[in-house]
Amino acid sequence: MDARSPTFPRKPRNLAQALVDELTGRVRSGTLAPGDKLPTEAEIMREFGVSRTVVREAISKLQAAGLMQTRHGVGTFVNALGESAPFRIGAEQLATINDVIAMLELRIGLEAEAASLAALRRTDANLQAMRDAQAAFHHAVRNGEDAVVADFQFHLEIARATQNVHFSSMLGALGATVIPRSRLAQTVPGDTSPTSYLEKVYVEHESILSAIASHDPESARTAMRIHLANSRERRRLLSSLSQDEH
Repeated sequence: MDARSPTFPRKPRNLAQALVDELTGRVRSGTLAPGDKLPTEAEIMREFGVSRTVVREAISKLQAAGLMQTRHGVGTFVNALGESAPFRIGAEQLATINDVIAMLELRIGLEAEAASLAALRRTDANLQAMRDAQAAFHHAVRNGEDAVVADFQFHLEIARATQNVHFSSMLGALGATVIPRSRLAQTVPGDTSPTSYLEKVYVEHESILSAIASHDPESARTAMRIHLANSRERRRLLSSLSQDEH
């Protein structure tokens, strides 16, 4: 990679997209040619001054866009432009509560099976990556910070732990838009505060993580299904309340 030092926006949720834009520009300009291998995560972190989480989210987005492909145990390589037609669910397709419910139905099928496979196939490194993402989520919640990136990273690390690149590519195609809280800020009866809700999410994550750590595929599948179904049902209640208001 060249020696430029791009200036990224300092808002955490913009860093991954800024890195995507920079690497995409290098592909389009020919600085990164088809077949080139990307530098290591550590080298990218040093060049751009970003965290490992940001690098991994950006690479997932580039994979989903068809610009990169990762060969397990080998590295990430540049594809030829136009080599694949990526699956995509954009923010404009998640504009309503019903749109989000439909996306959650897709995630239940995808991620419940991913959690099961992760419990069977995860490595110690995979498990540590999940724990790091969970710790980042907990830190953000306790400090009143934006937890969306860490939440997405937790789910992405589970997809990676399947050792099946198609799971992580599919989740990467969805991107952080799979975490709908920032767009749906309404509350439902019984909610005490956003922090209280996120603490429940943290506990659900812990159940998933425990099952994966214990190599228990059925419990991992069930815990993930419950976690996402809870989110879906909360959105259904919001939809019902919204209809009642009209």
